[in-house]
This record gives sequence, C-alpha cells and structure tokens, in this order.
Amino acid sequence: MDKFVSRARSLLLVEMIQGMALTFKYLWRPKYTMMYPMEKIPQSPRFRGLHALRRYPNGEERCIACKLCEAVCPALAITIDSEQREDNTRRTTRYEIDLFKCIFCGFCEESCPVDSIVETHIHEYHFENRGENIVTKPQLLAIGDRLEAEIAERRAADAAYR
Repeated sequence: MDKFVSRARSLLLVEMIQGMALTFKYLWRPKYTMMYPMEKIPQSPRFRGLHALRRYPNGEERCIACKLCEAVCPALAITIDSEQREDNTRRTTRYEIDLFKCIFCGFCEESCPVDSIVETHIHEYHFENRGENIVTKPQLLAIGDRLEAEIAERRAADAAYR
C-alpha cells in the first residue's frame, strides 16, 4: 500500500503543486524592497566589520606586539613586525591587514589580551586603486581614534556576553 501511495504522489506531482500553491499565495501580496542608500538594514550589535586599532586614554597605542592575532588568523591576513623600545617594551612597527584575505571571523579581536584590535560596525567601504585593500597601522589607528567612543560603548554593551 505504501508503495502505491508513493507512486501516486509521484505521478500526480503533488510536491510541485504544493510549491506552486505557495508561490501563488505570495504572488499577490505587496512586496517590500529596501531602498539601500536611504534606508539602512538593522545591524546586529555584534556585527563584525572594518578593523580598528585602539589607544589608551593617555594616547599610547594598546598593541604590545604579542602577535597572537597574527597567529590565530585562519586566513593569514594579518602581518605584524615589532621592535624593542628603550624602556624594554615591544611595540609594532608594521601592522597590516589584507582585507581581501580577511574573513571577518573575529578571532583577532578575541585573542588580543589588551583589546587593541577590534572590528567596528563599518561595512561600507571600497577600493579604487590597487593596494588599497591592505590597511596599514596609521589607517587602523585613525579609524580607532575616530570611533573610540562608539567602540567603547559597544564593548561595554557586549561585556555581559564575553
């Protein structure tokens, strides 16, 4: 009996009719189209976008050149060079992120012991010339300086989940 029902459903194309019924159900309903530049899609508070390097309140950069973010990056998008300072602290001389390679996984942010590298909410950026996809240390620091208040606010709101 079960074989008979299966063959009858196959012969009568029941699944296709059900799919077409669903299509016709939504065919006459009003459509909603997001008018992108004027209307923005709501963004998750934990969205991961363009990277930024943060500074301490006294203006000193946070990165201690531990290279954990470089080691944990699955796409090998981060390149760090460092040197020893006169006060025996290590600081980065080169910090670059290749945004073509980056998969925005957030591992770099999670691995940083001093909360130096963060991913911001910025998702609207473009490149016009070759080589602009590599974001350098001064560019990352500039993004962090510009968005520090917002970054601190988002990190405080997310602290309960970390």
